[in-house]
Amino acid sequence: MVEKGRTKAIAVVGAQWGDEGKGKVVDYLASSFDFTARYAGGHNAGHTVIFNNHRYVLQLVPSGILRPDKKAIIGPGTVVDPAALVAELENLKRSGVEVRSRLFLSNRAHVIFPYHREVDKAAEAARGEAKIGTTSRGIGPAYEDKMARRGIRVCELLEPECFRIKLERAIAEKNAICAAAYGHPLETTGLLEQYLELAAHIRGLVADTAVLLNNALDAGESVLFEGAQGTMLDIDHGTYPFVTSSNAISGGAATGLGVAPTRISGVVGVTKAYTTRVGSGPFPTEMPDLDAEEVRARGNEFGAVTGRPRRCGWLDLVVLRYAKMLNGIDSLVVTKLDVFDEQPEIKVCVGYRHKGQLIAEMPPDVETLAQIEPEYRTLLGWKKPTPGVRDVRDLPTAARDYLNFISDQLEVEIGMISTGPERDATIIPRGTRLATWL
Repeated sequence: MVEKGRTKAIAVVGAQWGDEGKGKVVDYLASSFDFTARYAGGHNAGHTVIFNNHRYVLQLVPSGILRPDKKAIIGPGTVVDPAALVAELENLKRSGVEVRSRLFLSNRAHVIFPYHREVDKAAEAARGEAKIGTTSRGIGPAYEDKMARRGIRVCELLEPECFRIKLERAIAEKNAICAAAYGHPLETTGLLEQYLELAAHIRGLVADTAVLLNNALDAGESVLFEGAQGTMLDIDHGTYPFVTSSNAISGGAATGLGVAPTRISGVVGVTKAYTTRVGSGPFPTEMPDLDAEEVRARGNEFGAVTGRPRRCGWLDLVVLRYAKMLNGIDSLVVTKLDVFDEQPEIKVCVGYRHKGQLIAEMPPDVETLAQIEPEYRTLLGWKKPTPGVRDVRDLPTAARDYLNFISDQLEVEIGMISTGPERDATIIPRGTRLATWL
């Protein structure tokens, strides 16, 4: 619970491999916060929000922007493709959402260029069967440049002469690398002019967002920290190398926004009622093809940005315990409960065995994780519809038993239940910690 007199600053994180429904959760919670602040990732994240019969797919702009009069921040921990950002802003404007006076872009965020996408595609193709399954949007190569201290930031993009010098240097280096590694140079004709034009479009959004955010917190304003992807895709703690290129866990909010860890007053973890992941990598609870196809169809499990079909599996409590530990999750949101409305029995992974031995810790290497044998408990399904239910007491008994089992096993409250994609298809149980934050 938020301490008396302490500013409300809550982080929302994915507790699985991403795609847990964070967009809807952030949109729902944002009505109770002054700011929503995105701290990691790029436009490879797809957050879908549905209300008033309109479907919004946000990639970089925080989901909270859909709430009128609320402000949003894209932090320095993100990587930004200006062309994608401008296109997203235009799409929002066409949908009647004007963000220009409410959205702020960090002057320290790193910029994605077309050569990042080219390198991304070439590197993924060169991996062959060992491919990671990236979105090929240049996210990883942009973070590589950032960590190698050769990236170009938004503040430099806005200074034409400085930008020209840095871009020429970057292109020369990338051309040499691509010619040697992939046998061809980059296509960079007109790149300087294109990005100077894009800079003019985003100039009015740019600010020192760390100062803006800390001033807001000092003034007692509330902030919702929005992550991208999920815990198991975190660059340090996920199923490496089948991970994203940034810190998706709650600690990433501090580094990715420039706020002290002590500013975070609570953490909300988001999980589906089952598990999904996109791309390659081990997946201990992955369902057989027929079961996965049924869940994929009922849950519309296709990427909001890429359209790729997601791999589907049973709920993995080992993953969720790991996510609870890493993030300090205070309250758990369970989304897509309605996908199991027709499921006669539901399996839940409660433990891992490796070579016959129970293991207590998440394996650090994918080779071991690929050999895991899940230990399952089987619970009865409820065979009744849950969409439209607004009170947890009105859920079918077996659905409540399923949620209580998850809560008891993880020793964490279920603070929100989603029974459909629409904004109002949401249950907030009374007396929960999450309810006190709204």
